[in-house]
Amino acid sequence: MAAGVLTRATATTLGTVSRLPTIFASLRAAERKALMPFIWGGHPRPGDTARLLPALQRAGASVVEVGYPFSDPVADGPVIAAAMHEALKAGATVKSVNAEIGATRAGGCSVGIVSMVSISIVHRVGVRAFVEGAKGAGVDGFIFPDVPLEESDEPLSRVREAGLCAAMLIAPTTDAARAGALARASSGFVYVLARAGITGEGAGLAVDALARRIGALRNETDLPIAVGFGVSNAGQVRQVVGAGADAAIVGSALVRRIAQGAIGGDPVAAGEAFVGELAQGLR
Repeated sequence: MAAGVLTRATATTLGTVSRLPTIFASLRAAERKALMPFIWGGHPRPGDTARLLPALQRAGASVVEVGYPFSDPVADGPVIAAAMHEALKAGATVKSVNAEIGATRAGGCSVGIVSMVSISIVHRVGVRAFVEGAKGAGVDGFIFPDVPLEESDEPLSRVREAGLCAAMLIAPTTDAARAGALARASSGFVYVLARAGITGEGAGLAVDALARRIGALRNETDLPIAVGFGVSNAGQVRQVVGAGADAAIVGSALVRRIAQGAIGGDPVAAGEAFVGELAQGLR
């Protein structure tokens, strides 16, 4: 089925094994919103991802995005890019990241996990093999940030066949027709960028414009809408959910604190403490 002719996207997927629909449905029933922090797999040290995932869940995360390090950044600002290269230098690979996720699942961690991964890595492994490998590790969904809608059929089809979810990205500059098509191509949730450009901690958010974009997307999809890029503190988490989003995504601010925590301290404790602060914005 061509991505451009998909019907209205809905909050559930027939035959899904992903935790995401259940997580978001439970939050909606309780009239609550989600916190979705981002971390790099294998950062700052091998083994830290397996420790971070349950720690972030304890702190209030409903879903965690786990990036698979890649040598060429995709829309990544300096903090995210530096951490990614540190993970690569420390030996992070697709296999090692999946192994850490698998160890987390074996330990009973139930947080939703979304793989953020460049399509270059996926093609290098093979689309089916990559999706099945991630599924076997315990991944619930995917974000392929550098896949245009016109080239999304194969990866999205493989994800659907696996019973998992994949979110497409919608930028502030995306016109209404294309934004609707991206929303309808998504499953699990839709990822809306709060600002154009690269990742990073932002000084402020265009809340009114964001609220209008979210409102327009509600006419196209019943899926949860998650907002990221420039969201970096509890106040901005509060602004995002106040604008109508179902989830707030925080990346650079968390990655920076994890990296700082690794300097003579405990990066897991630093990450858990900061996510606990961010979760205050949901209340």
